[in-house]
Amino acid sequence: MRRVLLLLLVVSVEGRRVRDQHTHTPESFPLDFTAVEGNVEGFMAQVKSLAQSLYPCSSQRLEHQMKLQILKNSSVTCNDGTPAGYYIKESRGSRRWLVFLEGGWYCFSKHTCDSRYESMRRLMSSSNWPPTRTGTGILSPQPEENPHWWNANTVFVPYCSSDVWSGSTPKTDQNDYAFMGSLIIQEVIKELLTKGLDGAKVLLLAGSSAGGTGVLLNLDRVYARLQAEGVFSVQVRGLVDSGWFLDHQQISGGDCRHTLSCAPTDAIRRGVRYWHSVVPERCSRAHDGQDWNCFFGYKVQPTIQSPVFVVQWLFDEAQLTVDNIHLTGQKLQESQWRYIQNLATTLRNTLANVTAMFAPACLSHEIITRSYWTDVHVKGTSLPRALQCWDRSLRHHGNSSAQAPPRGCPLQLIDSCPWPHCNPSCPSVREQQMSAVQFLTQLGFDIQRMAQQQGIEPNTLLGMLNNGT
Repeated sequence: MRRVLLLLLVVSVEGRRVRDQHTHTPESFPLDFTAVEGNVEGFMAQVKSLAQSLYPCSSQRLEHQMKLQILKNSSVTCNDGTPAGYYIKESRGSRRWLVFLEGGWYCFSKHTCDSRYESMRRLMSSSNWPPTRTGTGILSPQPEENPHWWNANTVFVPYCSSDVWSGSTPKTDQNDYAFMGSLIIQEVIKELLTKGLDGAKVLLLAGSSAGGTGVLLNLDRVYARLQAEGVFSVQVRGLVDSGWFLDHQQISGGDCRHTLSCAPTDAIRRGVRYWHSVVPERCSRAHDGQDWNCFFGYKVQPTIQSPVFVVQWLFDEAQLTVDNIHLTGQKLQESQWRYIQNLATTLRNTLANVTAMFAPACLSHEIITRSYWTDVHVKGTSLPRALQCWDRSLRHHGNSSAQAPPRGCPLQLIDSCPWPHCNPSCPSVREQQMSAVQFLTQLGFDIQRMAQQQGIEPNTLLGMLNNGT
């Protein structure tokens, strides 16, 4: 079987290489491992060897680094007025484009932005950006790390606007900082059209954390921009990683002198005014001009017309941080445990009408650019496999919603176990190797009491935790 698949891959690669002589935009090919799932690692090693042997024989060598491009429009800048830009790895044999928006919190006042500039300047300025970046996870050019998007044209857009990719105001004598996140995205798309995006088949706008929320805010505007430029053949899709935040009450009240102590609704309300935010028109109308609502996934997603895939940890560290739950190794109080469990329940409810999702019951934040992103599973399915299923369901349906997935190819994957880290494939907590039981016990999880609440024996509960059920 492997020999047959390798032979087909050789024919496919060589066929496309021959067609390169006649056309500038041949279609790329994602790899389908359905027939070799029992030995994917061995198969991928052979594919990598094959790819390395084929590329030197062609005119286009396999490029691993993304190279920095400063925006030609110098009026679109980072917070401090330095020019914005992007990193790009072109794959001229591919008609698939992946544009990734970086995350990194926000600031919403002169005080919080001054503090951010002192402690996190790289997220507000391009002055020290390196000339190249190496992609990891879904940005990786290695097929064993990135089985379905390794050969795509890859674009990484650094976050330097501190506005959740929503702002539209320049730096002036009256404004100490520029907030131009939404304009940076528009300029990047404009430049990519001159680099081959105009001949693309698929554009996946992806982002993590604030970048994931930025996808929700900008996805339909990117589609509209392509339409306005006369580019009608590109299927525009969104991938939201750890950007599906909730606007519920903190467990204990905080103030807004510091970014992380300010409740999400308060921070965004202030930010929308400070950034001169641009939000999707349909969402703004749906919420009677109260644009802050559009920064929360469950409120904006129903108004988005382009297909969206949501990746969200059920116990997201950033959400817990802004909710004033700090997991620092100290044992949690019972009220805090209840709050954490209610968070997962609320999150599941907000995802009820999402057609494509991947939601593990883990305590973490961000995943799609992590090298371990292939290792996490929900109900036996990995995230790359879930994204491939989604891709298949959309393949022939333009920008419409997902159709029924192929058999054995689930789209709605969400853990049902009720505690953080109860999925055995969760990444190690804060890079410490520990089991779910060890982790929960360290935080003060009372096995006896929780078993009694569930109406089961303690040993049964331990078995459930160890098995992720």
